[in-house]
Amino acid sequence: MEKQNKIVGGLTLIALVALIAAYFAPIWWVSLTAPNYPTDAFPDGIRIHFHFDGVYNGCKAAGKGTRMANEIIQKDLSHEDERYNPITDAKKDLNKNAEGLDCVHEMNTINHYVGMFPIATGAPVEKPLAKFFFGFFAVMMLAFALPKKKPRLAVLTAGFIAVAAWMLIDQFVMGHLETHVQAYMQEAGTFFKDMDLINTWGSNVRNISKLVICGLIAVMVVVIIGVKLIRPFQLLLALVPALLPMFFVITYAGWLWFFGHNMHPWGAFTVKPFMPTVFGEGKVAQFSTFSYPYWGYGLLVIIFISLMLALLIRRKQLREGTAE
Repeated sequence: MEKQNKIVGGLTLIALVALIAAYFAPIWWVSLTAPNYPTDAFPDGIRIHFHFDGVYNGCKAAGKGTRMANEIIQKDLSHEDERYNPITDAKKDLNKNAEGLDCVHEMNTINHYVGMFPIATGAPVEKPLAKFFFGFFAVMMLAFALPKKKPRLAVLTAGFIAVAAWMLIDQFVMGHLETHVQAYMQEAGTFFKDMDLINTWGSNVRNISKLVICGLIAVMVVVIIGVKLIRPFQLLLALVPALLPMFFVITYAGWLWFFGHNMHPWGAFTVKPFMPTVFGEGKVAQFSTFSYPYWGYGLLVIIFISLMLALLIRRKQLREGTAE
């Protein structure tokens, strides 16, 4: 039994490390290619990376030997950006604030021609609260690794109190919930200027976020009570975070469906509602689309395999009556 407990602890530790790394890793990538984006200028097409906390630029600079190797693509400067001043800039840096192409912005520009929402408006509740769910999963995994009931309950209680306090302070005391809502409304109004409707969307994000926060705290209480009263309930401490790969794909596919079936008449072109490609290659007008898991999804698979193996060992212990 002692050897089995060490194996369970080791497998859970592997899953915990992978969990922490997965939060910061790109989980999925999407790319668009078209004749007007030649490969020597855009080697990966218009590419974006999906993380648990947002969508990031996946484009890289053109490599040496291509006709674009010496070119600099300027970002769109707003009124807040510093501009080159030929008198005060001693270095005569004409390329101040130059950077590679922002493919999130570029894909938004492409999508708006058919009336799609900006990408950042997807998962407006899930993204800012993801870090707290990861904290919730981490506490469950730590508790699962412990073979004794009392230490397991102590870790669950202390860990959940810490995560709940962190969440409430971050979202309400520090005002990050309201900051996120305002950023969401600004992003939603990039192409669509109906402020009454955008304010309604912002209120929905604010209210649903509050419900999810309260719901997560309620689930923490249920987990503590379940582990205390029902011995097999401890298996859920590993099973729930083990299903992260499935949770991600379901959420990702759901939001793709939303984007493809909720287009607005601002578009220059009319496209029938469609389901964007979740996995593999597709075609939309003159664009070829590519959607595949990235290396971060491999970390989710490691979490699944490690926790399921640990769960099977603990389940065997429960059947034999050797686990508390």
